[in-house]
Amino acid sequence: MKLSYLYPLLGFVLPTLIIGYGLVIPQSCIAGINSLTIGFGTTVLGACITYWMGVQTVKRDLCPRQ
Repeated sequence: MKLSYLYPLLGFVLPTLIIGYGLVIPQSCIAGINSLTIGFGTTVLGACITYWMGVQTVKRDLCPRQ
C-alpha cells in the first residue's frame, strides 16, 4: 500500500482529533476521560478501519493476483 493512499485519511483524522480533543471537548461538559470521549475516539478509529478496508477492496479489484 502506498503512503499516498493515506493522505485523505490523515487529512480527516488529524484535524478531527485536534479540534475534537484539543478545542471542543475540553471546553464542554464532557471534558475528561469518560464514555463520551472514548466513544468519539472509537468513532474516528472506526472511520480509519472503514477507509483502510475500502482501499484494500479497490486494490484487490484493480490488481487481481494472477
